[in-house]
Formats: sequence, structure tokens, C-alpha cells
Amino acid sequence: METTDTARNDDAYLQHRRLNRGAAGWVLLAGLGVAYVISGDFAGWNLGLAQGGWGGLLIAFVLMGVMYTCMVFGLAELSSTLPTAGAGYAFARRALGPLGGFATGMAVLIEYAVAPAAIATFIGGYVEALGLFGLTNSWPVYLVTYAIFIGIHLRGVGEALKLMFAITAVATAALFAAAVGLAPKFDPARLFDIVPDGSAGSSAFLPMGISGILAALVYGIWFFLAVEGVPLAAEETSNPKRDMPRGIIVAVLILVIFGALMLVLVPGAAGANAMSASDNPLPEALRIAYGGNTPLADFINYAGLAGLVASFFSIIFAYSRQLFALSRAGYLPRWMSLTGKRRTPYWALIVPGTIGFLLAATTQDGALLINIAVFGATVSYVLLNLSHIVLRKKEPSLERGYRTPGGVVTTSIALVLSAVAVVATFVVDVFAASITAGIFAAALLYYWFYSRHRIVAGAPEEEFARLARAEAELKS
Repeated sequence: METTDTARNDDAYLQHRRLNRGAAGWVLLAGLGVAYVISGDFAGWNLGLAQGGWGGLLIAFVLMGVMYTCMVFGLAELSSTLPTAGAGYAFARRALGPLGGFATGMAVLIEYAVAPAAIATFIGGYVEALGLFGLTNSWPVYLVTYAIFIGIHLRGVGEALKLMFAITAVATAALFAAAVGLAPKFDPARLFDIVPDGSAGSSAFLPMGISGILAALVYGIWFFLAVEGVPLAAEETSNPKRDMPRGIIVAVLILVIFGALMLVLVPGAAGANAMSASDNPLPEALRIAYGGNTPLADFINYAGLAGLVASFFSIIFAYSRQLFALSRAGYLPRWMSLTGKRRTPYWALIVPGTIGFLLAATTQDGALLINIAVFGATVSYVLLNLSHIVLRKKEPSLERGYRTPGGVVTTSIALVLSAVAVVATFVVDVFAASITAGIFAAALLYYWFYSRHRIVAGAPEEEFARLARAEAELKS
């Protein structure tokens, strides 16, 4: 059984661990949700063409789109009910207990710490494609990118979210411009130009057969990865019960639309085979489609950097808030949750950023880093959907600011699909999945032998759990 540290349950402890409340409304939250993910439309998803062909990636996109949409409805309910910076960890803590909460938080943290490293490699690819600064090795780009955007976050969440919103608007305009430019060159035959490999069920539609669908799921996830991080801004939101559901639902609907446009138009104009290994698929597709460079391709190349930066920038926000919440509650070292004069958690920004830079610089392999991030994500999705189901059964009378359409049926669909996605990470890259599973297991051992005896009773997530226990005792 876990123990709580009541000695640290005082105002002095939490005074140095407070965030800036009221910095975001639902429009900024929707922008945050889109920003988390928009880089996935500019690069990364196309690598799934090499795993399952266009047909395999299409099926993966549909399945993962259903999974995310169903899960987001559940998260809208949970975030309006338990609005804390812990988000997924807090939801699982209430539903599944401290071990379930910690496991969920660590899975989310793995996802958010590694995803920016993957995005950094794509930023480097876009910079090299533009021939900027004469770079032939991208590690200086990774270093500058991390340093600049962590620095902006250190100045304050309001400033960071507004700048992120502006960058996201530019990237969204670029996606729309790319769709308009590619549409006249669309040819359905180009979607199916990957030669079938002869595996079971292979065809022009599924060149890698049925197994290609499972392998492509990881890249179907990349169209949506990290949108579930919107609730991490709950403590910095004006009215979380109203704004959280609006923000996250609008975000996922926008992402479905743009993801579908890119999946159809990019390979449909330039060929699935040509796009299956590209580091900068949108501008490259335009150049192939128009037989050379064009002003639109250059614009998309520069704006693509904006899209990558938007996701990079916003996921830094996400990992810092997840680490902040776990540290504030004592699950991770407490010094990581200290906040400065601007109410920003500086160690929670710097530590994962340093790890991410080292991962990007040493591997320079976006596909590998995607697989690591997706493993953490899919494990957290299983636990998040399970949390919604358990909390509905365990506390049906809990006051909810929003209720999921379809209730537990909706999140049960997401639960099954997320479990399949966990399996898919091993199909695509058993090495990356195994290493990440090992890190996850080590974190659980750290909890079991050390941190569960040092939980801070006064942390908001622990207060929620204590209130739930008190209410249960009163009813018994």
C-alpha cells in the first residue's frame, strides 16, 4: 500500500509549484490540440506507405481516426470532471489507483519526451531541403530549436500559447494551400504504384498484404499523436468544465479533415512509392507533380517548418506539465516541479528537453523515434480508456461537466483499437518497442520500491483521491 507524505502537505510546498491560471480559453485549447499534431501532416505519416502501401495506410488512418475520436470524447468528460495539470495521470489515479496513475503518467511522459526529438529530425530535414546555412548535419538545428523554444516557454504560458497559436495558423494555411495546389494533379492510379510483395493478401491496394495494415497503424497514429495532451492545460484554463470539451473535440475534427486531405492528395499527385521515404513529402510532392520547383513548393517548404515547429513547441508544453504533475505529487523527484516567478516549471522543461536533444542528435532517425513515442502513447491510451470505463462504473454519481456520447461503449471501442495499436508497435520495430518497454518497466520498479512511499498528500491529484475515499466512507 502507498504512503503519503503529510509533512509536505502545506502551503509552502505548493506555493513554489503553482501554474498561471486563466491563461487559455477554448479557442486557444483547440489551437493547442491542432498544434500538438499538425507536424504529423507535414512529415512522418508518409513512412507508413512503405509499411502497408496506400491501402494499408488508409485503413490504418480510418481505424486510428475512430480510436482517437472515441477516446477524445472520453477525455472531454474526464477533463471536465478532474481538471488538473496531471490530466491522464490524474484520471487514471482516480480510477485505477496510484500505480495505475503513475503507469499512465510515465507512458504519456515517454510519448511527449520522445515525440519532439522525432519532430526535430524532420525540422532538420526541411532545413537541409531548403539549403539553409549550408548544413550537412542537422544536430545544430536540433540544439537551436530546443534552446529557443524551451526559452520561450520559460517566459510564461500565456505568451507561449499565443505564439504557438500564430505559428499553427500559418501551418494550417500551408496545408490548405498544398491541398489546393495538389488537387489538379491528382491521379488515382498514383496511389497504387507500389509493387505488391507477394505476401498473404497482397494486391495493388494492399501491396504488403494484410500484415501491412498492422504495420501501418503506427503511422496512422502519427496523424493524431498527442492531441490527447490538451487536458494538460486544465490548471491554466479559464473555465475547464466548459472549455476543455470544446477545445479537444474541435481539435480532433480539424485533424481528421487535414489528415484525410494529405493522405489522398500527396501520394495521389506524386506517387505513393516516391512519397514512401521522403523527409519533406509536401514540397517534394509539389515539385514532382509540377516537374520542378515552384513558388508554392518553396512556400510550403518554409511553412512546413512552421507546422513542425508548432508541434515541437506545443509538445514541450505537454511534457513539462506531465512531469510537473508527477513530480509535484511525489511520484518523481520533487525538485522537478519547482516553478519560477512566471509560474513556469523550469526543470520540467529543461530535463526532458536535454534528453530529447541527445536522442535526436545521436540517432538522427525520425522513424525510430516515432516508434518509441507511439509505444508510450498506445500504452497510455489503453489506460486512459480503461480509466473512463472504470470511473463510470465506480462513481456514476460523480459531477461531470460533459458526458461522453455513447458512454462506455464509445471508450470501449477506443480501448480495443488502442490494444491492437500496442501490438502493432512490436510488428513495426521490435527493437524500439522492447527498449521502450524496458524503460517503462524500470519506471514501475522505481515507483514500487521508492516513490510510492513519498507521495505528497496535498497535491491536487491526491486531494481528488482523498475526497473520493472520504465520500465512499460516508456512503458505507
